[in-house]
Order: sequence, then structure tokens, then C-alpha cells
Amino acid sequence: MAERFGVKRQTVSAIRKRNGVTPRWRRITEANIDEAERLYAHQGMSTARIADRLRGDPETVRPHLRKRGVQMRDPHDRTQQT
Repeated sequence: MAERFGVKRQTVSAIRKRNGVTPRWRRITEANIDEAERLYAHQGMSTARIADRLRGDPETVRPHLRKRGVQMRDPHDRTQQT
């Protein structure tokens, strides 16, 4: 929306908040990243399922895991995911 209307993303967020629109996703916290790392690396959960659980987006979860040095699996390998 921000790009479409030529405004900053924060402006769109402020307008949505002012009008009572509930955000679809929350900001990811360090605690969320800790949980995501545990679920991905130790329990084999996919980033999509982790994102659903954290009410986030897989494209947000994945870079945080990479930044922590988590070895990413092939996204098409379903053998370890639960």
C-alpha cells in the first residue's frame, strides 16, 4: 500500500492502527527467534509452520535463522518436518 500511494510504510501502519485495523503479523522478538531456532533446528519444523505458530511470515523467520547461523534445509525436503 505504501508504494502504491507513495508514502512510507510507517504512515500506512499508523493510519491502519488509527482506524482499528488489526495487523496480520507481529514484529518478531528475540524470544520468538529463540523459539523459531529451537523448532526449526531441534524439532525439524518448517519455517512456514513456525511462522504460523508465531503469527509471522516465513520470509521474516528465515533471515533471522540464517543470521543466527542455523543451517537451512532444502525447503522441498519434507522428511524431517513435523
